[in-house]
Amino acid sequence: MSPCGRPSLSTHVLDTEQGRPAAGVPIALTRLDGGPSALLARDETDADGRIRDLGGAVIEPGLYRLEFDAAAYFRRQGGDAPFLSKVTIDFQIVGDGGHYHVPLLLSRYACSSYRGS
Repeated sequence: MSPCGRPSLSTHVLDTEQGRPAAGVPIALTRLDGGPSALLARDETDADGRIRDLGGAVIEPGLYRLEFDAAAYFRRQGGDAPFLSKVTIDFQIVGDGGHYHVPLLLSRYACSSYRGS
């Protein structure tokens, strides 16, 4: 449970081609339910490939989308244009006050995600 009893959200992106954290990945957080979708936050992963508190106090139970700008990240890395442009993950946060961690394993041609801890 988060210290304030509200859900919290973090993410971690790993570049599986390079075998290292993916620093500088632009990520947008959008709320999808309760009317028109609403952009809540934009940030970039730190040197460890993490955003430790995405959305802050605005995270409440509901349906959300994380959008990872893979193309922007891979353009900065040089080389071939990536096959993946943006990776979106839609997920549900329930009213348990728990922590939600959404990691992304990323390469130019594939990705995988899961609910982490």
